[in-house]
Amino acid sequence: MDILVIALAVVFVVSGLSKASGNAKGLSGTRDVNVPDWLARIVGLVETASALGLLIGLKYSWMLWVPLMTLWALMAGAIYFHFRADKPKTSFPAFFLLTVISIALVTI
Repeated sequence: MDILVIALAVVFVVSGLSKASGNAKGLSGTRDVNVPDWLARIVGLVETASALGLLIGLKYSWMLWVPLMTLWALMAGAIYFHFRADKPKTSFPAFFLLTVISIALVTI
């Protein structure tokens, strides 16, 4: 379980910081599905905060569900935006992460 949480934290810190920084490469995926940059940057901040929450949750497992549920909602939203933009094939990373987060939620 700890390895799964650490892996999720690493993925979402990298992803979140690249969006929050406004880096063109980090925002390219959200631009492809017509998400405004300001919203993508907020999502990046929430991803980063949730990733840090996952690391805190390793010590205090009773609060681990909060960042997991937040990330689950973000990935569900990402899938929605991909389908809305008629690009379902590019939603695979979000779907994969949603599945991994769901597994983590079931095992805590």
